[in-house]
Amino acid sequence: MSHWNPRRTQMKLPPELTINPLFTREGEQNVPRFHIRDQGMLPETAYQIIHDELALDGNARLNLATFVGTWMEPAADLLYAETFDKNIIDKDEYPQTAAIEERCIRILANLWHSPHPMSTVGVSTTGSSEGCMLGGIALKRRWQHARKKQGKPIDRPNIVFSSAVHVVWEKFANYWDVEPRYVNITKERPYLDPKGVRDAVDENTIGVIAILGVTYTGIYEPVAEIAKALDDLQARTGLDIPMHVDAASGGFIAPFLQPDLVWDFRLPRVKSINVSGHKYGLVYPGIGWVIWRKAKDFPDDLVFRVSYLGGNMPTFGLNFSRPGAQVLLQYYNFLRLGREGYYQVQRTCQSVAKLLSREISKMGPFKILTSGTDTPVITWQMKTDYTSKWNLYDLSRQLRTYGWQVPAYSMPPDLEDITVMRVVVRNGFSIDLAHLFLLNLEQAVTFLDSSPTTTPHGSKTDNGFHH
Repeated sequence: MSHWNPRRTQMKLPPELTINPLFTREGEQNVPRFHIRDQGMLPETAYQIIHDELALDGNARLNLATFVGTWMEPAADLLYAETFDKNIIDKDEYPQTAAIEERCIRILANLWHSPHPMSTVGVSTTGSSEGCMLGGIALKRRWQHARKKQGKPIDRPNIVFSSAVHVVWEKFANYWDVEPRYVNITKERPYLDPKGVRDAVDENTIGVIAILGVTYTGIYEPVAEIAKALDDLQARTGLDIPMHVDAASGGFIAPFLQPDLVWDFRLPRVKSINVSGHKYGLVYPGIGWVIWRKAKDFPDDLVFRVSYLGGNMPTFGLNFSRPGAQVLLQYYNFLRLGREGYYQVQRTCQSVAKLLSREISKMGPFKILTSGTDTPVITWQMKTDYTSKWNLYDLSRQLRTYGWQVPAYSMPPDLEDITVMRVVVRNGFSIDLAHLFLLNLEQAVTFLDSSPTTTPHGSKTDNGFHH
């Protein structure tokens, strides 16, 4: 079965859209699909064309593949509608939006135990990926400055992370000419191993990336253990290698569900942290944040001061113009939920994940790998002796007939022979929906068990892996 290609698939469609004449005026019945029309059309017609096509999209509430939030309450929707036109970069035109962004930075710096939360550096981003890029750039620039002071070359930087790292870090290494050094995960240690870190780093290492919520499995990497290994290395060799924590998922979970877990700025070696506000920060996409432990941990020469739109404005994000509404929605959640509210939401998500884990483990075909004890993410694989008639890719495809989007995918290098299925439990996925999902999962297994053996197996190219 060939991999789905959206461009190739689109080219199979007729060159014109045919519109239902019940809601069009004369001359609107045919619309070119791939070039702009000479004349405009009624707003109702344009709306209906897009509305009808989007009916073929999946139901966002049934999307168990993505970490990204798909639900906010009506008051937040109203705030979103009132503020979608604000440009976060226009600090002079929207000073109160800028002030609220600054408050969010201070709130996160406090949440993650910065020693100087009121003066450290941070910024909102379009998502966690931009936050990762900024964190990586700062690591590289700090390393370059230190090497130049020592009179040493700066032409061979490297960065260390596990093979289960998010693709954004591979992009960072590629885009900014940094050698990626992977510490492969294993069945026994499916995370960044401190010993592997010690073996991988050297004087050209700009930093080590630890993940608080691995995309593949949802587990936390042992940040404190890695920091201790680097402390020991510095004591023996003098090498002072900083850390960045990619807390895209866990940064809004650990402070509330695991407050005693030491992973953040309580560790002096952790210099920066990024998080996705649109994941367990509970905001619509796309909003992220990156915070540095102290202001001095962010190189000042990465800041651009721009005289623009009425004021002299410092900026160091990769993007310029972008929506301000999501920043306001983040602040709305901080006000609306508080610590207790975030705890209740994340605990409920974790309870649903543990319920799914218990019930799926009772089903004949499956073996649970992660049960939602870190982030509310569960993964499972098929028992090797269950059947050769179908696999998890087939199951993923069958679940789509009920509307559920559940990814199946192979694990990172050295574990490629293991295929897993993952469910991300987010705010809005209730206990009731979980029971309905379990019912449909049982029905899907029954259908596949009763299917003829000639049914072609699905493969990893048939099913997207969503972050």
